[in-house]
Amino acid sequence: MAEKKATIRDVAKKAGVSVASVSYTLNGIDKVSPETKERIFRAIEELNYKPSLTAQCLSKGDSKLIGISLPITEKGDIPGMLLENNPFFGEFISGVESVTRKAGYDILISGVETNEHYSDWVMRRKLDGIIMVGAYPKSIFEEIKTIDVPIVLTDTYEDYASDFHRVMVEDEKGGYMAVKHLLELGHRRIGYVTGSIDNSLVNYNRYSGYRKALLEAGITPEREWFFEEHVTFDGGYAIAKDIMEKQNVTAVFVAADIMAIGIIKYFLERGKNVPGDISVVGFDDIKIGQYMMPGLTTIRQDIIMKGRVSAEMIMKDIGLGRRTNDSFILSPSLVIRDSTSAL
Repeated sequence: MAEKKATIRDVAKKAGVSVASVSYTLNGIDKVSPETKERIFRAIEELNYKPSLTAQCLSKGDSKLIGISLPITEKGDIPGMLLENNPFFGEFISGVESVTRKAGYDILISGVETNEHYSDWVMRRKLDGIIMVGAYPKSIFEEIKTIDVPIVLTDTYEDYASDFHRVMVEDEKGGYMAVKHLLELGHRRIGYVTGSIDNSLVNYNRYSGYRKALLEAGITPEREWFFEEHVTFDGGYAIAKDIMEKQNVTAVFVAADIMAIGIIKYFLERGKNVPGDISVVGFDDIKIGQYMMPGLTTIRQDIIMKGRVSAEMIMKDIGLGRRTNDSFILSPSLVIRDSTSAL
């Protein structure tokens, strides 16, 4: 039979004090004499008493929880599937967790849909801060202004988001670097594979970099070089069929690695060669890109660093006891592997 766990009442009884005195001692409230504190700590040790974290947080008015909100921006997105469908989110969250854990905080991951109220989520879970990943409509930014907790936004370009912390990467520069690399390899018919441009300024800015590089080279981007689908492996896989059938591009810049991997998979399954038949450049540098064959040439953003910086901003505001609005912009870099070659 399992040994019964000691309660705060057991500690109070053994120390010969009130439950309130034990609570004051555990929560650092200076209402108990040093001698009484010593008796209480001795009783805690002898009983192997483990205080309830939930009870301690409630008494202090905080939860030691940081919420991470995943984006529900495209039709068919399911909160629980985002982590499974794109390793980007897992790598970002690992960066957040490495900081929050050291500070004594846990994380709560959720996908709050656009018709839900963020304030309800924050209040229900008593969150001490929230990190919002990806794009959200203006109505949500208006709502979160009223939430009195630290807030960090990632990849958010909208002017009305400037009231909050923002962590971003130079997306246009990254798109430009990707296409410049393909141009230097001799490619002239270069496609752009992306998620929704209308719903995401990230996708749009990467497109702007793509377009800028082509125009500098005297090339006008053709409409038929543009491919739009969900930012998932399956989305890239579906697009690859269209690319192969049209045979109108010799290379593609893909707005996310996970889509690029889907494209490569489709081509290889049909006996095509990558980069012989098509060169592929991704964006993100998720870990799997360096392990696959061929290795994925990509634009690297430091995803884990992005998560770490986001968490550090939250921790700073909690320490200050007020909300601030710093911005941090990561610089992308080109990582050349085996999925690109000269034409």
